[in-house]
Amino acid sequence: LGDGPVAEAFVIAQSLPNMFRRFFAEGAFNFAFVPMFAKKVEADDGAEAFARDAFWGMAGLLALFSILAILGMPLLVLMMASGFDGNRFDLAVTLGRIAFPYILFISLTALLSGMLNAAGRFVITSVVTILLSATMVGGMLLANRMGWDMGVTLAWSVTLSGILQLAVTWAAVRHLGYRLPFRWPVLTPELKRLAIIAAPAVFAGGVVQINLIVGRQVASMTEGAVVWLYNADRIYQLPLGVVGIAIGIVLLPDLSRRLRAGDAEGSRASFNRGTEFALLLTLPAAVALVVIAWPIISVLFQRGAYGAEATVNTAWALAAYGMGLPAFVLHKVLQPLYYAREDTRSPFRFAVWSMVVNAGLAVGLMPLIGFLAAAIATSAAAWTMVWQLWRGSRGMGDAARLDERFLYRLPRIIAASVLMGVVLWGLSVALAEPLVTPGIRT
Repeated sequence: LGDGPVAEAFVIAQSLPNMFRRFFAEGAFNFAFVPMFAKKVEADDGAEAFARDAFWGMAGLLALFSILAILGMPLLVLMMASGFDGNRFDLAVTLGRIAFPYILFISLTALLSGMLNAAGRFVITSVVTILLSATMVGGMLLANRMGWDMGVTLAWSVTLSGILQLAVTWAAVRHLGYRLPFRWPVLTPELKRLAIIAAPAVFAGGVVQINLIVGRQVASMTEGAVVWLYNADRIYQLPLGVVGIAIGIVLLPDLSRRLRAGDAEGSRASFNRGTEFALLLTLPAAVALVVIAWPIISVLFQRGAYGAEATVNTAWALAAYGMGLPAFVLHKVLQPLYYAREDTRSPFRFAVWSMVVNAGLAVGLMPLIGFLAAAIATSAAAWTMVWQLWRGSRGMGDAARLDERFLYRLPRIIAASVLMGVVLWGLSVALAEPLVTPGIRT
């Protein structure tokens, strides 16, 4: 696909359900659901009935939402990429309508994953995410062999992967002993409370998605930039997903249980070890993404229709995202401090200021540095969010304070990361010629 019209249309089509999943999946709804469910499990207080009502309530809401979104897809594409011309726009609408039902399946998958996480079952929820990549790779191979349209096949692969992920997590939840028989959605008192807690987080998720929309709009003004930013985003999402999201998934139910039990010392240890582990893996990854951005992109993408110019532009975007990687991960570590206390209002306020920073930098820098403004603004907004989360956590007592072990190890982690960066830079210089030699690079 390279960085041509089909690739750009598919990126927008896939981005739409993934944008809204931040509300319903890993985002607002789940951040409110998991602490409530974990506490009900701990107290043996109707956890299964609560999960059943939440599951079918979400299913009904998202089924209706998906229908409306499919009908209004031209407006959604216009919102995401107003810079697209006729052909790119029409193709994005077509692919978007095919891929959008993914939001229904992946959001229900996330709710079931929250149940598994609350029970301490993390393997299935970690492995199931592989199905998206596996389905897309399988779809591309089939499309190439059968002569199918590549863009359409990829869009169908996205939706199919959602169905597969839901089926796997459904089976895992049933194996755990939970039964969620069909029930027409009913707004029970518990669901009302869930909605009240989730509402500020929904608004916070909306603010975050405005950041995404601003970035896409800036990118759509430059031909190929949507794909460059998307590919760079995929690379930095790897350490973010492996480290940040994984730690956040484990930390939220653990903190919820400890806070309910009044275990402040245990909460502090859990938070500190999570933060320490996150930085131990994230800081070196961030340094690598900045220092050897071009070799990474060159080896992974520069072949076929993906040329040298696209590689350079993607590498610049990756370096910009890399500077924000520690912030993206710390965001995932700090948020559970609030959500475990059922405080969704504070992150919303912080997200608003983060949005202002993102929009101001993206729009303001666009005339000066073009599409790269979107990536730089995203990283700056992430650091703004982390600073606010950290500052706000100071009033949470000892459970949110750094301990001596963390303060002792942090300088060593930083020093090791810097040293690694120097070594990587030296190697990239020494291997500069082989990296551009056909046959060796690939």
